[in-house]
Amino acid sequence: MIATRPVPRAKLNLTEIGFGCAAIAGLYRACPEDQAQATLDAAWAAGIRYFDTAPFYGTGLSEQRLGQFLRGKPRDDVVISTKVGRLLHPVAPESAPDYGFVGAIPHEVTFDYTGNGILRSVEGSLKRLGLDRIDILYVHDIGPYAHGADAPRHMVDLTVTGIAALERLKSEGTIKGWGLGVNEVAVCQELMARGPVDVILMAGRYTLLDRRAEVLLPQARRDGTALVIGGVFNSGILATGPVHGAMFDYQPASTEILARVAAMEGIARAAGTSVIAAALQFPLQVPETASVLLGAADPESLHRNLAALRQPVPPEVWSQTEPHALR
Repeated sequence: MIATRPVPRAKLNLTEIGFGCAAIAGLYRACPEDQAQATLDAAWAAGIRYFDTAPFYGTGLSEQRLGQFLRGKPRDDVVISTKVGRLLHPVAPESAPDYGFVGAIPHEVTFDYTGNGILRSVEGSLKRLGLDRIDILYVHDIGPYAHGADAPRHMVDLTVTGIAALERLKSEGTIKGWGLGVNEVAVCQELMARGPVDVILMAGRYTLLDRRAEVLLPQARRDGTALVIGGVFNSGILATGPVHGAMFDYQPASTEILARVAAMEGIARAAGTSVIAAALQFPLQVPETASVLLGAADPESLHRNLAALRQPVPPEVWSQTEPHALR
């Protein structure tokens, strides 16, 4: 079985490897139903008991597929997180916007971080998941990274009525904890300054290549805030290596990033390991990290990553690969 780590403020324990359910909803390429279920089965067989999803993933498809998988599984044996901040509105298939998911359920998405919007989002998620409670709710993609000039308006919605709704859901037992699911550090600092946050799902900002979220660790330690780390390959380059067309932060990697990863490959190779193993294991070097999310659309990819997690990584690799320029 996979070891667990605590989310103290939510009184939860997560397997230190979790499964991110974006890819099984057809992220960038098709993932048929039987393949999605086989991948979830492989995660379960490997001992993973923490699964993260979101209404946005396949505009409902990810939650629906995860819910189907969970039927018959002991509810108390698994931790489920999903997200709020987007509402789904059914549309005709020919009118459905393209959000990057192949085979998505036809919905249009609007942003809503108000208390009422959060409650409506949770109601839809519970139906798609077939559950009566969710363990963790993440406020999804709030901040300038996702919203630009609209970010202050959304932050007002969250802080005036949204957080109160999250606390109400927690006090009622519908959720055990709430936090942020984001790609940026500053918005975490802003919310943490207002009061303790149970957990932060940080994508792509606490990785071997991009360590900007390190600044959150001291306050997370003081407040008992746990971190869940996604995007450990920074959109792919730490898995593919510095090949032509490698992606970093959702776009083609710059010459500087390609050179930096090439140097990291040399350091890892000299230490008798691989960049993939180092990238997967890096976030687990601090106790504030409760779980690292693996996303996969097929069992073979999941098994490869799990094998890399078992590969020894000498401690000096972490310091020798420190990406100072991205701080």
